[in-house]
Amino acid sequence: MDLVLVGLPGSGKSSVGRRIAARHAARFVDLDATIEEAAGLTIPQLFEAEGEAGFRARERAAVAALGQPDSAPELRRVIATGGGTVVDPANRWALYRGRRAVWLNGPPEVLAQRLRNSPHPRPLLQGRDPVGAIRELAAGRERFYGPALRLNGLSQVGAVLDRLDAFMAGSAPAGTTLLAADTRLGRIRIGESFATRALVDLLAELGAPRAILVSEPGAWAAVGEALAGGLAEAGIPVERILMPAGESAKRLSVIEVAAGDLARLRVERTEPLIAVGGGALGDAAGFLAATWMRGVPLIHLPTTLVAQIDSSIGGKTAVDLAEGKNLVGAFHQPAAILIDVQLVAGLPERQRRSALGEAVKMATLGDEALFVLLEEKGGGIIRAEPAVIAHGAVAELVERCAWAKVEVVLADEHESGGHAGASLDPVASARIEAGRLALNLGHSLGHGFEAAAGYGESLLHGEAVAYGLRAACRIGVALGVTPVDRADRIEHLLTTLELAPAGGLHELGLTRADVLRALSADKKHAGGRLRWVLPTAEFVAVRTGVPAELIERITDELLEARP
Repeated sequence: MDLVLVGLPGSGKSSVGRRIAARHAARFVDLDATIEEAAGLTIPQLFEAEGEAGFRARERAAVAALGQPDSAPELRRVIATGGGTVVDPANRWALYRGRRAVWLNGPPEVLAQRLRNSPHPRPLLQGRDPVGAIRELAAGRERFYGPALRLNGLSQVGAVLDRLDAFMAGSAPAGTTLLAADTRLGRIRIGESFATRALVDLLAELGAPRAILVSEPGAWAAVGEALAGGLAEAGIPVERILMPAGESAKRLSVIEVAAGDLARLRVERTEPLIAVGGGALGDAAGFLAATWMRGVPLIHLPTTLVAQIDSSIGGKTAVDLAEGKNLVGAFHQPAAILIDVQLVAGLPERQRRSALGEAVKMATLGDEALFVLLEEKGGGIIRAEPAVIAHGAVAELVERCAWAKVEVVLADEHESGGHAGASLDPVASARIEAGRLALNLGHSLGHGFEAAAGYGESLLHGEAVAYGLRAACRIGVALGVTPVDRADRIEHLLTTLELAPAGGLHELGLTRADVLRALSADKKHAGGRLRWVLPTAEFVAVRTGVPAELIERITDELLEARP
Protein backbone atom coordinates (compact mmCIF):
# COMPACT_ATOMS: atom_id res chain seq x y z
CA MET A 1 0.00 0.00 0.00
CA ASP A 2 0.92 3.67 -0.27
CA LEU A 3 0.77 6.09 2.65
CA VAL A 4 0.30 9.80 1.88
CA LEU A 5 1.25 12.44 4.46
CA VAL A 6 -0.37 15.86 4.23
CA GLY A 7 -0.26 18.91 6.46
CA LEU A 8 1.01 22.43 6.91
CA PRO A 9 4.67 23.44 6.56
CA GLY A 10 6.64 22.38 9.61
CA SER A 11 4.23 19.60 10.63
CA GLY A 12 6.85 16.87 10.29
CA LYS A 13 5.83 15.17 7.06
CA SER A 14 9.38 14.57 5.87
CA SER A 15 10.86 13.47 9.20
CA VAL A 16 7.91 11.21 10.13
CA GLY A 17 7.75 9.90 6.58
CA ARG A 18 11.39 8.84 6.60
CA ARG A 19 10.97 7.10 9.96
CA ILE A 20 7.86 5.14 8.99
CA ALA A 21 9.42 4.19 5.63
CA ALA A 22 12.56 2.92 7.37
CA ARG A 23 10.49 0.96 9.90
CA HIS A 24 8.69 -0.88 7.08
CA ALA A 25 11.54 -1.04 4.55
CA ALA A 26 9.40 1.05 2.21
CA ARG A 27 10.40 3.64 -0.34
CA PHE A 28 10.19 7.26 0.80
CA VAL A 29 9.12 9.89 -1.72
CA ASP A 30 9.45 13.58 -0.84
CA LEU A 31 7.49 15.45 -3.53
CA ASP A 32 9.22 18.77 -2.93
CA ALA A 33 12.64 17.10 -3.21
CA THR A 34 11.50 15.33 -6.38
CA ILE A 35 10.47 18.64 -7.94
CA GLU A 36 13.75 20.32 -6.94
CA GLU A 37 15.79 17.47 -8.40
CA ALA A 38 13.91 17.54 -11.71
CA ALA A 39 14.17 21.34 -12.02
CA GLY A 40 17.70 21.74 -10.71
CA LEU A 41 16.41 24.58 -8.52
CA THR A 42 15.24 24.93 -4.94
CA ILE A 43 11.57 25.61 -4.20
CA PRO A 44 12.23 29.32 -3.39
CA GLN A 45 14.20 29.64 -6.65
CA LEU A 46 11.32 28.05 -8.58
CA PHE A 47 8.83 30.47 -7.01
CA GLU A 48 11.08 33.38 -7.95
CA ALA A 49 11.65 32.16 -11.51
CA GLU A 50 8.21 30.79 -12.41
CA GLY A 51 5.85 32.15 -9.76
CA GLU A 52 3.45 30.01 -7.75
CA ALA A 53 1.52 29.00 -10.90
CA GLY A 54 4.68 27.56 -12.46
CA PHE A 55 5.56 25.67 -9.30
CA ARG A 56 2.03 24.24 -8.99
CA ALA A 57 2.21 22.96 -12.57
CA ARG A 58 5.43 21.12 -11.73
CA GLU A 59 3.80 19.81 -8.56
CA ARG A 60 0.82 18.43 -10.48
CA ALA A 61 3.22 16.71 -12.91
CA ALA A 62 5.13 15.16 -9.99
CA VAL A 63 1.90 13.79 -8.51
CA ALA A 64 0.87 12.35 -11.87
CA ALA A 65 4.31 10.73 -12.21
CA LEU A 66 3.61 8.66 -9.07
CA GLY A 67 1.37 6.49 -11.21
CA GLN A 68 -1.23 4.14 -9.82
CA PRO A 69 -1.40 3.31 -6.09
CA ASP A 70 0.48 0.23 -4.94
CA SER A 71 -2.15 -2.40 -4.15
CA ALA A 72 0.09 -4.67 -2.03
CA PRO A 73 -1.20 -5.23 1.53
CA GLU A 74 2.15 -4.22 3.03
CA LEU A 75 3.51 -0.67 3.00
CA ARG A 76 5.53 -0.04 -0.15
CA ARG A 77 5.71 3.77 -0.45
CA VAL A 78 5.46 6.72 1.91
CA ILE A 79 4.71 9.97 0.06
CA ALA A 80 5.34 13.28 1.82
CA THR A 81 3.51 16.11 0.05
CA GLY A 82 4.13 19.83 0.07
CA GLY A 83 1.83 21.87 2.29
CA GLY A 84 -0.22 23.11 -0.66
CA THR A 85 -0.15 19.99 -2.84
CA VAL A 86 -3.66 18.81 -2.03
CA VAL A 87 -5.23 22.24 -2.55
CA ASP A 88 -5.40 21.22 -6.21
CA PRO A 89 -8.48 18.98 -6.74
CA ALA A 90 -6.66 16.96 -9.41
CA ASN A 91 -3.85 16.17 -6.96
CA ARG A 92 -6.29 15.05 -4.28
CA TRP A 93 -8.06 12.84 -6.81
CA ALA A 94 -4.74 11.18 -7.63
CA LEU A 95 -3.38 10.98 -4.07
CA TYR A 96 -6.42 10.01 -1.98
CA ARG A 97 -7.99 7.33 -4.18
CA GLY A 98 -6.59 3.89 -3.38
CA ARG A 99 -4.10 5.22 -0.83
CA ARG A 100 -4.13 5.77 2.94
CA ALA A 101 -3.89 9.46 3.82
CA VAL A 102 -2.75 10.96 7.13
CA TRP A 103 -2.92 14.62 8.17
CA LEU A 104 -0.06 15.61 10.47
CA ASN A 105 -1.33 18.59 12.40
CA GLY A 106 -0.02 20.89 15.13
CA PRO A 107 -0.65 24.23 16.88
CA PRO A 108 0.15 27.22 14.62
CA GLU A 109 2.44 28.73 17.28
CA VAL A 110 4.59 25.58 17.40
CA LEU A 111 4.66 25.19 13.63
CA ALA A 112 5.68 28.85 13.25
CA GLN A 113 8.56 28.38 15.73
CA ARG A 114 9.74 25.33 13.80
CA LEU A 115 9.72 27.29 10.57
CA ARG A 116 11.69 30.16 12.13
CA ASN A 117 14.44 27.67 12.96
CA SER A 118 14.27 25.79 9.66
CA PRO A 119 17.11 26.15 7.13
CA HIS A 120 14.54 25.78 4.34
CA PRO A 121 12.61 29.03 3.65
CA ARG A 122 8.91 28.72 2.71
CA PRO A 123 8.02 31.14 -0.14
CA LEU A 124 4.39 31.64 0.92
CA LEU A 125 5.51 32.73 4.40
CA GLN A 126 8.27 35.12 3.40
CA GLY A 127 7.85 38.65 4.77
CA ARG A 128 4.82 37.74 6.86
CA ASP A 129 4.06 37.15 10.52
CA PRO A 130 4.63 33.36 10.75
CA VAL A 131 1.87 32.65 13.28
CA GLY A 132 -0.71 34.71 11.39
CA ALA A 133 0.35 33.19 8.08
CA ILE A 134 0.12 29.63 9.44
CA ARG A 135 -3.33 30.31 10.90
CA GLU A 136 -4.50 31.68 7.56
CA LEU A 137 -3.14 28.65 5.70
CA ALA A 138 -4.72 26.30 8.26
CA ALA A 139 -8.16 27.88 7.82
CA GLY A 140 -7.93 27.79 4.05
CA ARG A 141 -6.63 24.23 3.78
CA GLU A 142 -8.52 22.38 6.51
CA ARG A 143 -11.16 21.09 4.09
CA PHE A 144 -8.43 19.60 1.86
CA TYR A 145 -6.62 17.87 4.73
CA GLY A 146 -9.88 16.87 6.43
CA PRO A 147 -10.48 13.56 4.57
CA ALA A 148 -7.21 12.18 6.00
CA LEU A 149 -6.69 10.62 9.43
CA ARG A 150 -5.74 13.49 11.73
CA LEU A 151 -2.68 13.00 13.97
CA ASN A 152 -0.62 15.40 16.03
CA GLY A 153 2.64 15.36 14.11
CA LEU A 154 4.40 17.14 16.97
CA SER A 155 3.79 14.33 19.46
CA GLN A 156 6.56 11.95 20.41
CA VAL A 157 7.72 10.30 17.21
CA GLY A 158 7.33 6.80 18.63
CA ALA A 159 3.68 7.40 19.47
CA VAL A 160 3.01 8.81 16.00
CA LEU A 161 4.65 5.81 14.35
CA ASP A 162 2.61 3.40 16.48
CA ARG A 163 -0.62 5.17 15.49
CA LEU A 164 0.40 4.96 11.85
CA ASP A 165 1.09 1.24 12.18
CA ALA A 166 -2.37 0.70 13.70
CA PHE A 167 -4.00 2.78 10.98
CA MET A 168 -2.37 0.78 8.20
CA ALA A 169 -3.25 -2.52 9.86
CA GLY A 170 -6.95 -1.64 9.87
CA SER A 171 -9.38 -2.10 7.00
CA ALA A 172 -9.40 0.52 4.28
CA PRO A 173 -12.59 2.61 4.29
CA ALA A 174 -15.07 2.05 1.47
CA GLY A 175 -14.82 4.70 -1.22
CA THR A 176 -12.86 7.93 -1.07
CA THR A 177 -13.54 11.23 0.63
CA LEU A 178 -12.01 14.11 -1.34
CA LEU A 179 -13.14 17.15 0.67
CA ALA A 180 -14.42 17.50 4.23
CA ALA A 181 -15.64 20.80 5.68
CA ASP A 182 -17.81 21.76 8.63
CA THR A 183 -19.56 25.07 7.97
CA ARG A 184 -22.59 27.09 9.03
CA LEU A 185 -24.27 25.58 5.98
CA GLY A 186 -23.80 22.10 7.37
CA ARG A 187 -21.19 19.40 7.11
CA ILE A 188 -20.06 19.15 3.49
CA ARG A 189 -18.42 16.01 2.16
CA ILE A 190 -17.43 15.36 -1.44
CA GLY A 191 -16.18 11.94 -2.46
CA GLU A 192 -16.42 8.94 -4.73
CA SER A 193 -18.41 5.77 -3.95
CA PHE A 194 -18.59 6.78 -0.28
CA ALA A 195 -22.23 7.77 0.27
CA THR A 196 -23.45 4.72 2.21
CA ARG A 197 -20.45 4.66 4.54
CA ALA A 198 -20.65 8.41 5.13
CA LEU A 199 -24.37 8.22 5.88
CA VAL A 200 -23.95 5.30 8.30
CA ASP A 201 -21.27 7.21 10.20
CA LEU A 202 -23.31 10.42 10.24
CA LEU A 203 -26.50 8.76 11.50
CA ALA A 204 -24.53 7.08 14.27
CA GLU A 205 -22.99 10.42 15.24
CA LEU A 206 -26.41 12.09 15.31
CA GLY A 207 -27.84 9.26 17.37
CA ALA A 208 -30.59 8.68 14.80
CA PRO A 209 -32.56 5.49 15.53
CA ARG A 210 -33.54 5.02 11.88
CA ALA A 211 -33.04 6.41 8.39
CA ILE A 212 -36.01 8.28 6.88
CA LEU A 213 -35.32 8.50 3.16
CA VAL A 214 -37.32 11.02 1.12
CA SER A 215 -36.98 10.36 -2.60
CA GLU A 216 -38.77 10.10 -5.95
CA PRO A 217 -39.21 7.03 -8.19
CA GLY A 218 -36.29 7.61 -10.57
CA ALA A 219 -33.75 8.46 -7.86
CA TRP A 220 -35.04 5.62 -5.70
CA ALA A 221 -34.47 3.07 -8.46
CA ALA A 222 -31.05 4.49 -9.39
CA VAL A 223 -29.65 5.18 -5.90
CA GLY A 224 -32.13 4.92 -3.05
CA GLU A 225 -32.82 1.20 -3.14
CA ALA A 226 -29.13 0.26 -2.96
CA LEU A 227 -28.58 2.90 -0.28
CA ALA A 228 -31.42 1.49 1.79
CA GLY A 229 -29.92 -1.98 1.44
CA GLY A 230 -26.53 -0.78 2.65
CA LEU A 231 -28.09 0.97 5.64
CA ALA A 232 -30.07 -2.16 6.52
CA GLU A 233 -26.88 -4.25 6.34
CA ALA A 234 -25.36 -1.82 8.83
CA GLY A 235 -28.27 -2.46 11.19
CA ILE A 236 -30.12 0.80 10.57
CA PRO A 237 -33.91 0.55 10.09
CA VAL A 238 -35.10 2.36 6.96
CA GLU A 239 -38.36 4.20 6.25
CA ARG A 240 -39.20 5.53 2.79
CA ILE A 241 -41.34 8.44 1.60
CA LEU A 242 -41.76 8.85 -2.16
CA MET A 243 -42.66 12.14 -3.81
CA PRO A 244 -43.49 12.69 -7.50
CA ALA A 245 -40.65 13.17 -9.96
CA GLY A 246 -39.35 16.58 -11.02
CA GLU A 247 -41.13 19.86 -10.43
CA SER A 248 -44.34 17.97 -9.63
CA ALA A 249 -42.88 17.34 -6.15
CA LYS A 250 -42.88 21.07 -5.46
CA ARG A 251 -46.57 21.51 -4.69
CA LEU A 252 -48.20 22.25 -1.37
CA SER A 253 -50.55 19.33 -1.87
CA VAL A 254 -47.56 16.98 -2.15
CA ILE A 255 -46.05 18.42 1.03
CA GLU A 256 -49.34 17.82 2.83
CA VAL A 257 -49.36 14.14 1.82
CA ALA A 258 -45.70 13.69 2.80
CA ALA A 259 -46.32 15.39 6.17
CA GLY A 260 -49.13 12.90 6.73
CA ASP A 261 -46.62 10.09 6.11
CA LEU A 262 -44.30 11.62 8.73
CA ALA A 263 -47.18 11.74 11.19
CA ARG A 264 -47.99 8.10 10.51
CA LEU A 265 -44.33 7.17 11.12
CA ARG A 266 -44.30 9.28 14.31
CA VAL A 267 -41.19 11.15 13.20
CA GLU A 268 -39.77 13.15 16.08
CA ARG A 269 -38.07 16.53 16.03
CA THR A 270 -34.57 15.07 16.43
CA GLU A 271 -34.87 12.62 13.52
CA PRO A 272 -33.27 13.76 10.26
CA LEU A 273 -34.91 13.51 6.87
CA ILE A 274 -32.54 12.30 4.14
CA ALA A 275 -33.25 13.82 0.72
CA VAL A 276 -32.17 11.40 -2.03
CA GLY A 277 -32.72 12.95 -5.43
CA GLY A 278 -32.19 15.92 -7.68
CA GLY A 279 -32.83 19.62 -7.29
CA ALA A 280 -36.63 19.58 -7.29
CA LEU A 281 -36.77 16.71 -4.79
CA GLY A 282 -34.22 18.49 -2.60
CA ASP A 283 -36.29 21.68 -2.64
CA ALA A 284 -39.46 19.81 -1.66
CA ALA A 285 -37.82 17.56 0.95
CA GLY A 286 -36.04 20.59 2.38
CA PHE A 287 -39.33 22.47 2.69
CA LEU A 288 -40.85 19.41 4.36
CA ALA A 289 -37.95 19.31 6.85
CA ALA A 290 -38.19 23.06 7.48
CA THR A 291 -41.89 22.88 8.32
CA TRP A 292 -42.39 19.49 9.99
CA MET A 293 -42.67 20.17 13.72
CA ARG A 294 -41.24 23.65 12.97
CA GLY A 295 -38.02 22.18 11.65
CA VAL A 296 -36.18 18.86 11.78
CA PRO A 297 -32.61 18.03 10.66
CA LEU A 298 -32.04 17.52 6.96
CA ILE A 299 -29.35 15.55 5.13
CA HIS A 300 -28.91 16.08 1.39
CA LEU A 301 -27.66 13.23 -0.78
CA PRO A 302 -27.95 14.82 -4.25
CA THR A 303 -28.15 12.32 -7.11
CA THR A 304 -27.98 14.66 -10.12
CA LEU A 305 -25.10 16.82 -11.25
CA VAL A 306 -27.11 20.05 -11.06
CA ALA A 307 -28.08 19.25 -7.46
CA GLN A 308 -24.48 18.42 -6.56
CA ILE A 309 -23.06 21.67 -7.90
CA ASP A 310 -25.90 24.00 -7.00
CA SER A 311 -29.32 23.31 -5.55
CA SER A 312 -28.35 21.13 -2.57
CA ILE A 313 -26.17 23.94 -1.20
CA GLY A 314 -27.40 27.09 0.49
CA GLY A 315 -30.42 26.09 2.54
CA LYS A 316 -33.05 27.53 0.18
CA THR A 317 -36.17 25.34 0.20
CA ALA A 318 -39.35 26.11 -1.71
CA VAL A 319 -42.43 24.95 -3.55
CA ASP A 320 -44.13 26.50 -6.55
CA LEU A 321 -47.45 28.24 -7.01
CA ALA A 322 -49.44 28.67 -10.21
CA GLU A 323 -48.28 32.30 -10.07
CA GLY A 324 -44.57 31.49 -10.08
CA LYS A 325 -41.66 29.26 -9.14
CA ASN A 326 -40.25 28.99 -5.60
CA LEU A 327 -42.64 31.59 -4.16
CA VAL A 328 -43.35 29.69 -0.91
CA GLY A 329 -40.30 28.54 0.99
CA ALA A 330 -37.88 28.90 3.88
CA PHE A 331 -34.17 29.06 4.60
CA HIS A 332 -33.30 25.77 6.32
CA GLN A 333 -29.65 24.76 6.40
CA PRO A 334 -29.00 20.99 6.32
CA ALA A 335 -27.07 19.06 8.92
CA ALA A 336 -24.96 17.63 6.11
CA ILE A 337 -24.53 17.48 2.35
CA LEU A 338 -23.00 14.24 1.08
CA ILE A 339 -21.95 14.57 -2.58
CA ASP A 340 -20.92 11.33 -4.29
CA VAL A 341 -19.51 12.12 -7.74
CA GLN A 342 -19.66 8.45 -8.74
CA LEU A 343 -23.40 8.91 -9.29
CA VAL A 344 -22.87 11.33 -12.18
CA ALA A 345 -21.61 8.80 -14.75
CA GLY A 346 -24.93 6.93 -14.72
CA LEU A 347 -27.07 9.98 -15.48
CA PRO A 348 -28.62 10.58 -18.90
CA GLU A 349 -26.37 12.71 -21.09
CA ARG A 350 -28.98 15.45 -21.29
CA GLN A 351 -28.97 15.86 -17.51
CA ARG A 352 -25.19 16.27 -17.42
CA ARG A 353 -25.34 18.79 -20.26
CA SER A 354 -28.12 20.75 -18.56
CA ALA A 355 -26.14 20.91 -15.32
CA LEU A 356 -23.28 22.61 -17.13
CA GLY A 357 -25.57 25.61 -17.64
CA GLU A 358 -25.22 26.21 -13.90
CA ALA A 359 -21.49 25.42 -14.09
CA VAL A 360 -20.93 28.08 -16.76
CA LYS A 361 -22.73 30.53 -14.49
CA MET A 362 -20.35 29.71 -11.63
CA ALA A 363 -17.34 30.10 -13.92
CA THR A 364 -18.65 33.50 -15.02
CA LEU A 365 -18.67 34.57 -11.36
CA GLY A 366 -14.88 34.66 -11.44
CA ASP A 367 -13.39 31.13 -11.38
CA GLU A 368 -10.94 31.14 -14.27
CA ALA A 369 -9.78 27.57 -13.51
CA LEU A 370 -13.40 26.38 -13.78
CA PHE A 371 -13.82 28.27 -17.05
CA VAL A 372 -10.74 26.54 -18.49
CA LEU A 373 -11.90 23.15 -17.18
CA LEU A 374 -15.26 23.59 -18.97
CA GLU A 375 -13.56 24.77 -22.15
CA GLU A 376 -11.14 21.82 -22.19
CA LYS A 377 -13.17 18.97 -20.70
CA GLY A 378 -16.81 20.06 -20.63
CA GLY A 379 -17.72 17.97 -23.66
CA GLY A 380 -16.06 14.91 -22.15
CA ILE A 381 -17.97 15.40 -18.91
CA ILE A 382 -21.25 15.59 -20.84
CA ARG A 383 -20.45 12.36 -22.70
CA ALA A 384 -19.02 10.69 -19.57
CA GLU A 385 -15.88 9.79 -21.49
CA PRO A 386 -13.90 7.21 -19.46
CA ALA A 387 -10.62 9.11 -19.78
CA VAL A 388 -12.20 12.34 -18.52
CA ILE A 389 -13.93 10.56 -15.61
CA ALA A 390 -10.67 8.77 -14.71
CA HIS A 391 -8.81 12.09 -14.77
CA GLY A 392 -11.07 13.43 -12.02
CA ALA A 393 -12.64 16.20 -14.11
CA VAL A 394 -16.12 15.57 -12.71
CA ALA A 395 -14.86 15.70 -9.13
CA GLU A 396 -13.01 18.95 -9.85
CA LEU A 397 -16.07 20.44 -11.55
CA VAL A 398 -18.33 19.54 -8.62
CA GLU A 399 -15.89 20.83 -6.02
CA ARG A 400 -15.19 24.14 -7.74
CA CYS A 401 -18.87 24.89 -8.31
CA ALA A 402 -20.05 23.67 -4.92
CA TRP A 403 -17.41 25.47 -2.88
CA ALA A 404 -17.82 28.70 -4.83
CA LYS A 405 -21.49 28.61 -3.90
CA VAL A 406 -20.61 27.84 -0.27
CA GLU A 407 -18.43 30.96 -0.11
CA VAL A 408 -21.10 33.18 -1.66
CA VAL A 409 -23.82 31.87 0.66
CA LEU A 410 -21.64 32.11 3.78
CA ALA A 411 -21.16 35.80 2.99
CA ASP A 412 -24.90 36.41 2.46
CA GLU A 413 -26.86 33.52 3.94
CA HIS A 414 -30.34 35.02 3.56
CA GLU A 415 -29.90 36.78 0.21
CA SER A 416 -29.98 40.25 1.69
CA GLY A 417 -27.00 41.71 -0.15
CA GLY A 418 -24.21 43.58 1.57
CA HIS A 419 -22.55 46.95 1.94
CA ALA A 420 -19.07 47.41 0.58
CA GLY A 421 -16.43 49.50 2.25
CA ALA A 422 -14.81 52.36 0.40
CA SER A 423 -11.33 50.87 0.85
CA LEU A 424 -12.11 47.68 -1.08
CA ASP A 425 -11.03 47.13 -4.69
CA PRO A 426 -13.85 47.25 -7.28
CA VAL A 427 -14.21 43.47 -7.64
CA ALA A 428 -14.30 42.86 -3.88
CA SER A 429 -16.80 45.69 -3.52
CA ALA A 430 -19.00 44.20 -6.26
CA ARG A 431 -18.96 40.81 -4.57
CA ILE A 432 -20.17 42.26 -1.28
CA GLU A 433 -22.82 44.46 -2.85
CA ALA A 434 -24.21 41.66 -5.01
CA GLY A 435 -24.10 39.13 -2.19
CA ARG A 436 -26.04 35.94 -2.79
CA LEU A 437 -28.03 37.64 -5.54
CA ALA A 438 -25.00 37.02 -7.78
CA LEU A 439 -26.04 33.37 -7.92
CA ASN A 440 -29.12 34.46 -9.87
CA LEU A 441 -27.02 35.28 -12.93
CA GLY A 442 -28.94 33.90 -15.90
CA HIS A 443 -32.00 33.13 -13.79
CA SER A 444 -34.25 36.11 -14.56
CA LEU A 445 -35.16 35.34 -18.15
CA GLY A 446 -34.05 31.76 -17.48
CA HIS A 447 -36.91 31.30 -15.02
CA GLY A 448 -39.19 33.12 -17.45
CA PHE A 449 -38.40 30.62 -20.21
CA GLU A 450 -38.71 27.70 -17.79
CA ALA A 451 -42.09 28.88 -16.48
CA ALA A 452 -43.44 29.51 -19.98
CA ALA A 453 -42.38 25.97 -20.92
CA GLY A 454 -44.35 24.58 -17.98
CA TYR A 455 -41.46 23.46 -15.73
CA GLY A 456 -41.41 20.13 -17.51
CA GLU A 457 -39.08 17.90 -19.48
CA SER A 458 -39.30 20.11 -22.56
CA LEU A 459 -36.87 22.62 -20.98
CA LEU A 460 -34.70 21.55 -18.04
CA HIS A 461 -33.58 24.08 -15.44
CA GLY A 462 -29.94 24.22 -16.55
CA GLU A 463 -30.99 24.56 -20.18
CA ALA A 464 -33.19 27.52 -19.24
CA VAL A 465 -30.32 29.07 -17.25
CA ALA A 466 -28.09 28.78 -20.33
CA TYR A 467 -30.60 30.79 -22.35
CA GLY A 468 -30.79 33.23 -19.44
CA LEU A 469 -27.00 33.58 -19.54
CA ARG A 470 -27.12 34.46 -23.21
CA ALA A 471 -29.79 37.06 -22.41
CA ALA A 472 -27.76 38.50 -19.52
CA CYS A 473 -24.68 38.81 -21.75
CA ARG A 474 -26.60 40.62 -24.47
CA ILE A 475 -28.40 42.95 -22.07
CA GLY A 476 -25.08 43.65 -20.34
CA VAL A 477 -23.38 44.51 -23.63
CA ALA A 478 -26.24 46.80 -24.63
CA LEU A 479 -26.00 48.64 -21.29
CA GLY A 480 -22.20 48.90 -21.40
CA VAL A 481 -21.85 46.65 -18.32
CA THR A 482 -20.48 43.53 -20.05
CA PRO A 483 -17.34 43.82 -22.22
CA VAL A 484 -17.94 42.39 -25.68
CA ASP A 485 -15.04 39.92 -25.42
CA ARG A 486 -16.38 38.62 -22.10
CA ALA A 487 -19.85 38.09 -23.55
CA ASP A 488 -18.36 36.40 -26.61
CA ARG A 489 -16.34 33.98 -24.47
CA ILE A 490 -19.38 33.02 -22.38
CA GLU A 491 -21.64 32.54 -25.40
CA HIS A 492 -18.93 30.62 -27.27
CA LEU A 493 -18.58 28.21 -24.33
CA LEU A 494 -22.35 27.69 -24.25
CA THR A 495 -22.29 26.96 -27.98
CA THR A 496 -19.37 24.53 -27.60
CA LEU A 497 -21.30 22.66 -24.91
CA GLU A 498 -24.40 22.67 -27.16
CA LEU A 499 -26.37 24.65 -24.59
CA ALA A 500 -29.07 27.19 -25.49
CA PRO A 501 -28.81 26.44 -29.22
CA ALA A 502 -30.30 28.77 -31.79
CA GLY A 503 -33.85 27.74 -32.54
CA GLY A 504 -34.31 25.71 -29.38
CA LEU A 505 -36.89 27.99 -27.80
CA HIS A 506 -38.64 28.58 -31.11
CA GLU A 507 -39.29 24.83 -31.39
CA LEU A 508 -41.02 24.89 -28.01
CA GLY A 509 -43.54 27.41 -29.24
CA LEU A 510 -42.98 29.86 -26.39
CA THR A 511 -44.36 33.39 -26.73
CA ARG A 512 -42.96 36.68 -25.56
CA ALA A 513 -46.15 37.37 -23.59
CA ASP A 514 -45.84 34.10 -21.64
CA VAL A 515 -42.17 34.72 -20.84
CA LEU A 516 -42.65 38.33 -19.72
CA ARG A 517 -45.68 37.37 -17.64
CA ALA A 518 -43.53 34.87 -15.76
CA LEU A 519 -40.76 37.46 -15.48
CA SER A 520 -43.15 39.87 -13.75
CA ALA A 521 -43.62 37.30 -10.94
CA ASP A 522 -39.86 36.83 -10.46
CA LYS A 523 -38.95 37.05 -6.77
CA LYS A 524 -35.79 39.07 -7.48
CA HIS A 525 -37.84 42.27 -7.44
CA ALA A 526 -36.99 45.00 -4.93
CA GLY A 527 -39.12 48.11 -4.56
CA GLY A 528 -41.21 46.93 -7.48
CA ARG A 529 -38.18 46.86 -9.83
CA LEU A 530 -36.55 43.68 -11.15
CA ARG A 531 -32.87 43.35 -10.23
CA TRP A 532 -30.82 42.07 -13.18
CA VAL A 533 -27.53 40.27 -12.58
CA LEU A 534 -25.20 41.02 -15.51
CA PRO A 535 -21.64 39.84 -16.25
CA THR A 536 -18.72 42.24 -15.94
CA ALA A 537 -15.09 41.69 -16.90
CA GLU A 538 -14.34 39.78 -13.67
CA PHE A 539 -17.60 39.30 -11.79
CA VAL A 540 -21.18 40.63 -12.07
CA ALA A 541 -23.10 43.83 -11.47
CA VAL A 542 -26.70 44.21 -10.29
CA ARG A 543 -28.83 46.67 -12.24
CA THR A 544 -32.42 47.83 -11.99
CA GLY A 545 -34.36 49.93 -14.45
CA VAL A 546 -33.38 47.90 -17.51
CA PRO A 547 -35.50 49.36 -20.34
CA ALA A 548 -38.54 47.24 -21.16
CA GLU A 549 -37.90 47.56 -24.89
CA LEU A 550 -34.39 46.09 -24.43
CA ILE A 551 -35.76 43.13 -22.49
CA GLU A 552 -38.40 42.57 -25.17
CA ARG A 553 -35.82 42.75 -27.96
CA ILE A 554 -33.46 40.24 -26.34
CA THR A 555 -36.37 37.94 -25.50
CA ASP A 556 -37.48 38.05 -29.13
CA GLU A 557 -33.92 37.31 -30.32
CA LEU A 558 -33.81 34.12 -28.26
CA LEU A 559 -37.37 33.05 -29.02
CA GLU A 560 -37.18 33.59 -32.76
CA ALA A 561 -33.57 32.63 -33.48
CA ARG A 562 -33.38 29.86 -36.09
CA PRO A 563 -30.53 27.37 -36.48
